[in-house]
Amino acid sequence: MATSTHPHNENATVKGARFRGEETKPSFKTTELVVYVLAVIGVLIASYAVGDGSANNGADYFAADKAWWYITLLTIGYMISRGLAKAGSRSSDTDPRTH
Repeated sequence: MATSTHPHNENATVKGARFRGEETKPSFKTTELVVYVLAVIGVLIASYAVGDGSANNGADYFAADKAWWYITLLTIGYMISRGLAKAGSRSSDTDPRTH
């Protein structure tokens, strides 16, 4: 039979206990998503409004391919910002298949 060499005090408080918070907020609850959606809508409206080119010999200053390129860049930026937001968070998931 093994005996413990450390004294046990049942009335002692645990110091240094950390609150284990949940993972970061879902994306639909963040302002990042709102800003991203507004920026995409802004790019599409600007492309539509500027892109007619009727005043300048039919030239299209802000063509659809350029608008979609900006939307792609916005999407990449949004994905990176969400990845950085989740990078240091801990998950409280206890499913062994996800570790």
